[in-house]
Amino acid sequence: MMALYSNPKWLSIVRAAVERLTETLGFQAEHRRSVTRAVDEALTNIVRHSYCNRHDQPITTYFRKAQRKQEGEVQHGLEIILCDRGPVADATKWRGRPLGEIRPGGLGLHLIHDAMDIVEFSRKGDINRLRLVKYLGQASPAA
Repeated sequence: MMALYSNPKWLSIVRAAVERLTETLGFQAEHRRSVTRAVDEALTNIVRHSYCNRHDQPITTYFRKAQRKQEGEVQHGLEIILCDRGPVADATKWRGRPLGEIRPGGLGLHLIHDAMDIVEFSRKGDINRLRLVKYLGQASPAA
């Protein structure tokens, strides 16, 4: 778990932690980069949209190993949960800009969904919770 404030200067610490965790878990370089980028985009969205660029609001990140059985084999991976106390967010209204539209910004949601195997948003009490899961490409026989 990492607790931090919504100041963008702290995001580099989370990026470094995600990069190292994915390396330790055996992700290929391409997936390490895409997962790190997805987490960075998600945190940036929390700072911008949930906290309206205020730099003193709490964000808690949780990291743990994940696993699932798929087609009789066990896949290992990484689960990342990002929690904030911003206002209720309506995930059905989250839209990235069209990919064909050339201009800065608006691609974060596309990057997150492309990088991760599971993207789930929920709200419990006064906490927004974004769950991101990425599995390693290779599965091992179930024990």
